[in-house]
Amino acid sequence: MPQSPATKSPKFYFYYGHRKPSQNRPTVRGGLFSNRQTLDLQNPNDLKAQKFNPKHDNPTNFLLQNWDSDSPKPIKTFTPKNPSEDFFQIGQKLSPIARYICDSFRKHKRWGPPVIDDLGKLRRVTPNLVAEVLKVQTDPVLSSRFFHWAGKQKGYKHNFASYNAFAYCLNRLNRFRAADQVPELMHMQGKPPSEKQFEILIRMHADNNRGLRVHYVYEKMRKFGVKPRVFLYNRIMDALVKTGYIDLALSVYRDFKEDGLVEESMTYMILIKGLCKGGRMDEMFDLLGQMRVNSCKPDVFAYTAMIRVMVAEGNLDGCLKVWEEMKRDEVQADAMAYTTLITALCMGNKVEKAYELFKEMKRRGYLMDRTIYSSLIQGFVAIGKVASACDLWNDLKDSGYRADLSIYNSLIEGFCNVKHIDTAHKLFQATVQEGLQPDFETVSPMLVFYAESRLVDKFCSLLAQMQKLELPVHADLSRFFSCMVEKGKLMNSLQLFDDLKIKGYCTVSIYDVLIGALYKNGEAKKALSLFDEMKDFNVKPDSSTYSLAIMCLVDLEDTKEACLYYNHIKEMSCCPSLAAYQSLVKGLCKTGEIDAAILLIRDCLANVTSAPMEFKYTLTVVHSCKTNDAEKVLDVLNEMVQQGCVPDDVIHCAIIFGMAKYGTIEEARKVFLKLKDLKLLTEANIIVYDDMLIHHTKKKTADLVVSGLRFFGLENKLKSKGCHLLSS
Repeated sequence: MPQSPATKSPKFYFYYGHRKPSQNRPTVRGGLFSNRQTLDLQNPNDLKAQKFNPKHDNPTNFLLQNWDSDSPKPIKTFTPKNPSEDFFQIGQKLSPIARYICDSFRKHKRWGPPVIDDLGKLRRVTPNLVAEVLKVQTDPVLSSRFFHWAGKQKGYKHNFASYNAFAYCLNRLNRFRAADQVPELMHMQGKPPSEKQFEILIRMHADNNRGLRVHYVYEKMRKFGVKPRVFLYNRIMDALVKTGYIDLALSVYRDFKEDGLVEESMTYMILIKGLCKGGRMDEMFDLLGQMRVNSCKPDVFAYTAMIRVMVAEGNLDGCLKVWEEMKRDEVQADAMAYTTLITALCMGNKVEKAYELFKEMKRRGYLMDRTIYSSLIQGFVAIGKVASACDLWNDLKDSGYRADLSIYNSLIEGFCNVKHIDTAHKLFQATVQEGLQPDFETVSPMLVFYAESRLVDKFCSLLAQMQKLELPVHADLSRFFSCMVEKGKLMNSLQLFDDLKIKGYCTVSIYDVLIGALYKNGEAKKALSLFDEMKDFNVKPDSSTYSLAIMCLVDLEDTKEACLYYNHIKEMSCCPSLAAYQSLVKGLCKTGEIDAAILLIRDCLANVTSAPMEFKYTLTVVHSCKTNDAEKVLDVLNEMVQQGCVPDDVIHCAIIFGMAKYGTIEEARKVFLKLKDLKLLTEANIIVYDDMLIHHTKKKTADLVVSGLRFFGLENKLKSKGCHLLSS
C-alpha cells in the first residue's frame, strides 16, 4: 500500500488564522477561523484544560454530604517565582518599548551609561511610556533618574499621567515624603498641580494611617490656591479623625465653612464620631444640633455608629444620652442598635436599664439574638439576681434557642454563689448530655464551693468526672489554686492540698503556685518546708521551683544554699527567673561576694531579654572605672538617676569592683562622698562600703601576687621553705 504523503502544516493566512503568536504579541484573535488548539476539559491529564475548567476549584460545586472534616483539602504550597519569571509575567502586560526599557533596567540594575545608551537607541520616550514604565518599577532611585532623564529630552513635557505614576511609584516604594514634593516639581516645570494630584497624595497617606502627612498635603494644597471639593474635605477630616487628630479635623472643618461649602450628612457624621471617640460630648451635641438645623437629621445607622464608638471608649453615659437624642428625633432603633447598647450596659453593670431595653425590644417584635440573652444572664448573675437569670434562661428556651456553654457557665456560677450546689451540678451534667464540652470556667465555681465547704470527697468525685470527660485535670487544678490564692484563700488552699496529696493530685505547677504564694506572704520557712516535701512525693522540681527556693533562701540569709540551687538550674540547661537573679545578686552583694555577683549579672544579661536597669548600668559603671576618674563614674550615675533608677547595693558594689580592679581607693572614696552630698548614701553606709572597698582591694592585690608567683614558677620554692600561702 503506498504511503500517504506527509501532511504539510497549513500556512497562516486568513482561512487558517491571522498570525502566529510571538513573544511580543502572544494573544491571537480567535473566532471561526483560528489556529488555536481545542482543550479537552474532560481529560484529567490535560493540565491546561484543568486550568480553564469552570468546575475546577469552584466553591459553588461544593456538596455538604460529601464533606469530611477529618480529611481536609490539602493546602497548596506556594512556590516563590524567580525574578525572571516575575519579569516575564509583568512584561506580558507591557508594550514592546516599555518591555525593552524595563529589561534594560533589570539587566544593568542601576542607572549609568549602559542604561543611557540603551535609551538613546529609542527615537523618543513619550509621557505615556514613562507612566507605563513607572507603574512596574521596584527601585526608587532608578525610577527617579529615569523620570528626570525623560524630562530632559528635547521638546518633551511631562503630562498628568506621568506625574501621577511617579507619585504612585514613590509611595509604593515607601518614599512618601519624596512623593509629597511632586506638586512643587510640577510647578517648577510649568505644570501647575490640580486637585487630582493632591487627592492622590491624600488618599495614599489616608490608606496608610498617616494623619499628619494628610494635613501637611492639605496645607500645601491651600498654599497652591487649590480649593478641595466636599468629597475631598470629607476624606481629609476622616483620615485625621481615624488617626486621633480631632483638633486638626475641626480646624479643617472651619476652613470648609470659610470656603462657603455646604455640609453633607457624611461631613457631620465624620466629626461626630471623632468627638464621640474623644469624649467631647458637649461639642458633639452642638454639632448634632447644627445637623438638625441644616435638615440633615441622622438616621438609625448614624446613631448606631455613634453608640458603637462610645461603647468602644467605655462611655456608657454618653451612649444613653445619644439614645435619648435618637428618641427625640423620633428615629426608631433597629435590632443592631438595641443589641449594641444592651451588651454594653450589661458589661458596665447597668443590667436593670439593659433589661428595660430588652422588654422594649420584645414589645416591638424584634428577633432576639442569643448574645442578648447571654449578656443579660451574665449581668444578673454578677449582681446576684440568679432568679432573674433563670427566667431569662427559660425565655431563651421558649424562644427556640439552645443555651451555649457561656450561659451554662454563668448559671452554674450563680447557683454556686447562692449555695445551690446541687442545682449547679445538675446544670453541669446537662452540659455533658447536650454535647457541650465543659471547660475550666464550668467546673471552677463548684470546685471553689467544695474547697471552702471542706467537701473533699465531692471535690475528688468532680475531678474523677473531669478525667472521664478528658479534661486536663492537673492543668485545671493549677489554675484553680492560682484563683484561690488571688482571692486571698491561701490557708484553705494549703489544707485542701494536704488532702489531695494523699490521693495523688500533686504536680510541680501546684507546688510552684503555693510556694510562690507563701513567699509573697512573707512565710519563707513554710515555703521551704513545702519545697523539701516534694522529695517525699517523688515530685521533681523544675527551674521555677528552684527559682522560688532561691528567693526564700536569700531572705533567710543562706546564700550558699541558694547558689547550690542556682547550679542545679544550670545543670538542667535552664535559666532562673528574673526575680531569682535579682534576689541572689542582692544577697551576694550584702555578704561581700562581689565577684560572684558581677558574674551573675553578666549571666543574667546574656540569658534574659528584659533585664533590670540596674544590671545594665552595672557594666557601664565598671567600664567607666577603667578611666580611674571619679567624674566619669558620677556622670554615669547622674544619667542613671535621670532615667529613674536610684543607685542601690548592686551599683555600689559595682563601683567597688571596678575601682579595686582598674582604679584606686581614693577615687572610689570620692564617688561615695559625692553620693553622700547628694543624699543618696548615709554616713553608716559609707563606713560599710569603705570596709568592703579595702577588703576587696586587698583580695584583688593578693590574687595578683599569687598569680605572679605561679607565673614565675616560685610556688615550689616557697613550699620548700615552709610557706603554705598558696595552698589556702
